Order: sequence, then C-alpha cells, then structure tokens
Amino acid sequence: MAGNGGRRVRLDDVAAAVGVSPASVSLVLRGAPGPSAETRARVLDAAQRLGYRPDRAASLLARRRSRLIGLLIDVRSPFHADVAEHLQDAAEARGYDLVLSTITRSRGEDRAVETLLDSRCEALVLIGPDAPVDRLSELAATVPLVLLCRRLDPPPGPDRTRPDVVRTADEAGTALAVDHLHGLGHTAIAYVDGGPGTVAQDRRDGYLRAMAARGLEPRVLPGRGTPAGTEIIGIRAAEALLAEGDLPTAVVAFNDRTAVGLLDALARNGIDVPGRVSVVGYDDDPLARMAHVGLTTVGQDTAGLAGRAVEAVVARLDGGRGEAGPEQVLEPYLTVRRTTAALRPSD
Repeated sequence: MAGNGGRRVRLDDVAAAVGVSPASVSLVLRGAPGPSAETRARVLDAAQRLGYRPDRAASLLARRRSRLIGLLIDVRSPFHADVAEHLQDAAEARGYDLVLSTITRSRGEDRAVETLLDSRCEALVLIGPDAPVDRLSELAATVPLVLLCRRLDPPPGPDRTRPDVVRTADEAGTALAVDHLHGLGHTAIAYVDGGPGTVAQDRRDGYLRAMAARGLEPRVLPGRGTPAGTEIIGIRAAEALLAEGDLPTAVVAFNDRTAVGLLDALARNGIDVPGRVSVVGYDDDPLARMAHVGLTTVGQDTAGLAGRAVEAVVARLDGGRGEAGPEQVLEPYLTVRRTTAALRPSD
C-alpha cells in the first residue's frame, strides 16, 4: 500500500505517527508482550489509517525462513497441472507458498531444480523425476525432498539422505485395467509401454502379472516419450497394430496422453472405439474427463497425493519425519467412461 509520496508505508512511518520506537510497533503488530493497552490501540489505529502492510519477504528473511516449497512440473502434462493445483491449496493451508519450475522441450530437469534452489525454497517436491537414485540422495542431503509418483528402489543410505516418497500403487492400477477388460470378455489385450522409467516399469509389470494370472498372452508395444509429448507413443502404437493387421480387441495405455494419441490414430483409420477396440488410459487427468474424449482410465488421488506430500514437507521442516514413514502408497481407482465396452460376439 502506498502512503508517503507513493512509496510503501514502513514500520518507521507507523512509529513516527504514534511517537514510539519501531521496536514497540513491531511488538504490537506481532502480538508480543510489552507495550501497554493504550499503546497497542494507538499503533493499530495508525497502521490501519496509514495503510501499513507487513513486508512478508523481509520478515521471513529476518527469520531465515522463506516458507517456499519448490515444485518441479512438466508443462506438457495435464496430470502435473492437476497435482500442482492441489499442492498449492495444501501448501497455503499450512502457511507456505509454492514456487513452480518447469520442464519444457528445451529445459531439462537439472536446470529446473537449480532454479528452485536459487529461489530459496525450503523444500522440494518433484513429480516423477527421471534422476537416478544417487542424484536424488545427494539432493535430499541438502534440502528436504519429496518424490511424488516415483518409486525409489533401492532406497539410498542414511535417513537424512532418503527422500520421502508419496506415490500410487501403479502395478495395482494396470491390474485394475486388465480386470475391467477381462470382465467385459476381452482376452486379446495389448499394452502400450511408456519407456524405461520406474513408473513405466511398475505399470508394465502390473499388466504382465495380471495377464499371466488369467492365463492370457501378453502383447507389449514398446514406447518412449518424445519432446512432443507421449501422444506420439499412442499414435505410433496404433500405426504398428494396423500395419500388422492383427488388432487386439482392447488396449491399455501407459498414460492418458498415450491413450488419446491411440484414439486419434484409430479414429483416423476408421476403427470404432469401443465397438472394435476398447481403450483404457492411466492418470484420469483433465483431458480424459472431457466429454468428447470420455476415456476409461485408472485414476490417482491427486488431492491425497498433494496433501500427503505437503505434510511430509512440513514434518521434515519441523525437524522430523511424519508418522506415516518415508514412503506412502495410495491405491488407484478405475473410472469407466465411453471408450470400453463388452466384447462383441463376432469378435
């Protein structure tokens, strides 16, 4: 708020208006003991009249606290955006602010993390980072670190270098997808893989185990993310299936963006979904919920993930670890929409 000649009203201005020391004004505004009731009333009245607003940044700096939580996100991911919104709400509820640093086509993970550290963040939350365990352990030794949606195996050394982990049981998620499709009568169920990362590995393993448990032959189409996004994985998978001329009756995709790429390529080639091929995604991101997409998908509790991540951060900053321990695993859920249907008898 501007007061004197357009500049921000400071503590000294309030003190001069009341005729007391800046230290006394500070005590009043912080609710600390010392000043008399009369002085408190005069200070509060002057502060309101002059339009004084505390300088939060200076106050935090004086206490050597920034109360900033750094968040690493991929700007191309609707799921990351969904998680970031819930993290913002959870952080504000605990008196913290969120600083975002983005991964883009031209900006890698290491540079994005450096930006968060340069911004004086007290703790970091990384969504599905690609960094190896050693690098994450090194980072956790310098700043409280929470990994979201990333398994950490094997765990690094001492407790102080072990990041907290909050994730979804990804193997169980793809098993839910296979269960759903098998319940609809499908046995020729293919899987579009997501590459070499731990999340992709867990989701692939869940699919393979679920197929084996039902005596079904797995069919995995290789995939790897590109700078253009994972939609291209789904497009290439559909093209490969069409080229082989042996379409499965159902496909489980590594994530929703991959599933949307698959849907697009199938539609362009006149393949009816779900009449000819049923499709299941993973993440239940905002794109999957759009009416013209209506993707059946495995969902993650984004609000729960975000809330537990912030609680882990606060526990670390308060000098310990939360009661839940270094790893918290949430269960996935299945949302059925219009991209899956019962197997047709003619199929």
